[in-house]
Amino acid sequence: MWLFVLFIAIPLIEIGLFIQVGGLIGLWPTLAIVIVTAVLGTSLMRAQGAMAMGQIRDNFNQLRDPTESLAHGAMILFAGALLLTPGFFTDFFGFLLLLPPFRAVAYRWLKARVKVQSFSTAPQQSQGYQRSDVIDGDFTEVSQQNNENQPPSGWTRH
Repeated sequence: MWLFVLFIAIPLIEIGLFIQVGGLIGLWPTLAIVIVTAVLGTSLMRAQGAMAMGQIRDNFNQLRDPTESLAHGAMILFAGALLLTPGFFTDFFGFLLLLPPFRAVAYRWLKARVKVQSFSTAPQQSQGYQRSDVIDGDFTEVSQQNNENQPPSGWTRH
């Protein structure tokens, strides 16, 4: 139900803000602000997204829990979607999500409401039978026709 309310309320808020701001500064400056915030937001999102990807990579490389970095990356992606959506209300929340302190507060709020079942950095062992003297490998069968011009090696049958 709350999602339905958001889908109705947000466009109404945006329309009201467009009317108010457009009445104060005019049509073309209002449209220019919307376009500038979209371009500025996209460039900020790209820079912050690259930093978030670096943090995620570092977490995986050091076998640390990547949950917070993944959440920050998701919030940056959502911020980009909000900034590309025309409107002042969505731009406000999009820019808020690009601020690391606000994302940290949002992460703590989400973390208190989401229960993670388990997380492990240890590799999972298979349940099947394992032998220590078996080596996995691939092979390619070599036909005698292709080897007529080459001298015999110790790996081929004569």
